[in-house]
Parts: sequence; C-alpha cells; structure tokens
Amino acid sequence: MSAYDFVIIGAGIIGAAVANELSQKRTGAKILLLDKASQAASQQTGRNSGVIHAGVYYPPGSYKATFCRQGLEETLSLCKQYQLPYEQCGKLLVATEDTELPAMEALFARCEQNALSPQMLTAHRIRQMEPNIRAQGGFLVRQTGITDYKAVTNCLLKLAQARASVDIRFNHKVVQLVEQSDSVNVVVSSPAGEKIFQGGFVINCAGIFSDTLIRSQGLACDFRMLPFRGEYYRLTEKYNQVASHLIYPIPDPAMPFLGVHLTKMIGGYTTVGPNAILATGKEVYEGIISSQSQWLDIFGKADIWKLLWRFRKSVMSELRSSLSKTYYAKLVSRYCPGITAADFLPYRAGIRAQAVDQNGNLIHDFKFISSPLSLHIGNAPSPAATSAIPIAREIVSRIF
Repeated sequence: MSAYDFVIIGAGIIGAAVANELSQKRTGAKILLLDKASQAASQQTGRNSGVIHAGVYYPPGSYKATFCRQGLEETLSLCKQYQLPYEQCGKLLVATEDTELPAMEALFARCEQNALSPQMLTAHRIRQMEPNIRAQGGFLVRQTGITDYKAVTNCLLKLAQARASVDIRFNHKVVQLVEQSDSVNVVVSSPAGEKIFQGGFVINCAGIFSDTLIRSQGLACDFRMLPFRGEYYRLTEKYNQVASHLIYPIPDPAMPFLGVHLTKMIGGYTTVGPNAILATGKEVYEGIISSQSQWLDIFGKADIWKLLWRFRKSVMSELRSSLSKTYYAKLVSRYCPGITAADFLPYRAGIRAQAVDQNGNLIHDFKFISSPLSLHIGNAPSPAATSAIPIAREIVSRIF
C-alpha cells in the first residue's frame, strides 16, 4: 500500500490549484493526485468557454463574489508571469428589449457593489463600439477576459511538481474512501487492477462526481450533483471578428445560467453558447443515450422532478434550443442580427456540475463537507475556473 500525506481526487483546475497551494504550504509533503481520465482538465475545466469572469452576477460578500474578484486578478497575474495565453477584452452586457432594462440596471448596481466600475452605455454608443451588435442599452465590464484553462491547469501542476513531491496518476478512478483513525484508504480502479493508496488527508475535487465519493465514504450528503450540458457552436470564419468584446444577454436573475453569448476565444475564432439542458448521465456530452443505471441515477429521485417543474418554462426553452439550431440562432440574432443556423459549426459541449438539494432547489454557492481526515468540495459553481486559486487557498486553510 502506497502512503501519502495528501491525496487529491480530480485533476481539473481546482485539484491542480490545491496541489499548487499545498506544495507551497507543505514543501516536504508527499502529494498524490488521482484522476480517472487520461489527462488533466479533460472534463468541466477543459470544456468551458474560457472566460475569466469579473464577478458581475454574484451577491456581494458571498463566496462566489469574493473568490471571483480575487481569482480574476490572480489568474491574470499567473498568465502574465508564465506567458499563458490571455486577453482582457471586456464584457458587454446588452438589453435587447425595453422590458430587460430594469434587470440590466439592477445588474449594473450589483457590479458597482462588487467594485467593478461598470460603464453604462446607450444604444448609440454600443453601435459605435460594436457595429454588429443591436441593443436598447447595456454596460461594459472592462475587467473580464479570456484564457485557455487547460494551459492554466497544466501550469499549476508543473509549479506544484517543481516545489514538492507530487505524484500524478491518470486513468485511476477512485471507487471508495475508507476513513480510519489516522488515515484514509483510497480504493482505486486502474488499468493494472484495483489499488489502495493510503492518505493522511483526502481532498475531493471530483466535480460532478463529488457527491458519489462523499457517499462512498459513508458521510451524510443532503444534495446531488446534476449534470447540465452546455452546447456550443463555433461560428464560421467570417464571424471571427464579429465583436471586440464578449457579448452577453441580460440573464434571468432566478437562474444561474447566463444565456447564449458570443465569446471571443483564444485562437482567434468566436463561439456561441451555451444553452443549459439536463444531461441523461454525468458524462453524456451528446444525445440522450446512456445506460439504464445512469438514467435512474439522474431521474430516479423526486428532487429532479421538483426542479424541472419549478423552472418548466426555462426547461422547455433550453430543450428547444438543443433540438433546433434555428431557434438557437434566433437567440443570438436578438443582439447580433444576421447570424443563422447555417453559420454554426460543430464544437465541444461541456457539463456544468450543479448541486441540487432534496427539495429540488439549486445550490448557488460553495458547499463543503468534511470529516476528521477529509474535505469534500461538494459544490464549486461557476465561476470556479476563474476562482480556482483563491478556492484552493480556502480549501487548504480549512485543513490546517
């Protein structure tokens, strides 16, 4: 049995940031990082939009707002220091109808509360700045940027390995955690068969599978992680320079999803998306095909039906956007006229891990579950990629 001081589960950006933070705080420690995939950042981290968020939407003083503001600065600093790709292009939030103006003004006020110094813009000024965009009004948040989060993740892992003894094992799926008086046995399925690693302390950064591991340890878990698939399209080459800023619609304040937006990408192209539909399995990135056990895992409890009924109007709209490219294009053309389904090219989908409580309520902030020798990040909602470095600092502070 191999023994380590710390075992981290999940080689996404949060797991990598935790490894980096531990390598600074405990330089002599032996750290093991496990992931069931063949490379780092292969799931949620590597499939997001690449946006470095500024903290536009989040209640002042919440974990999300605090971590995002800190994460913005620290992510940009990391990119600059280690020559990682980034651009601080700014985000333009636009109201396409007069009925959206009150929500826009409320969001503008929240930006001010979060110390972002937004700039209110008239329809005429938006047209001057972005000739291809149509809006009744909007505002600019200059701090927002874009990056390549796979590159950020791999940079954090390299920094950790340069400072401490960090053993990274891919294709190692954790199937059970058994906590004892002075250590945790981490039972793993690997190409070489079952293995058991012993950890002095275990940190669960498994994202969509975090609840599964909490339960595998026998800990109480009053929520589930549900997979909301975000489907993107890449626009044809003629739209590579369609906007110099990120273009976002004014979101529904009751939903954590931000609507279909135009995103400049590292690489010089533009994507549209995502929508948000409930996937039929935790890693079902296309279609609806999954095993019977996956179907039951998602749809076999009352919480999901309560959630779907509560947001039934949004559910139908999101489902329609998934089934119809024409409808999807209509959402984008509200603020960028001329875009049609014929301009859509295939692009990767992503899974957003969203915690839902037993009453079918969305859990909007971070949720931590702990035992004497383990800490589980039960919910790390968007913008977790932006916030990974301060999230890791918070995680490590809870250990010591």
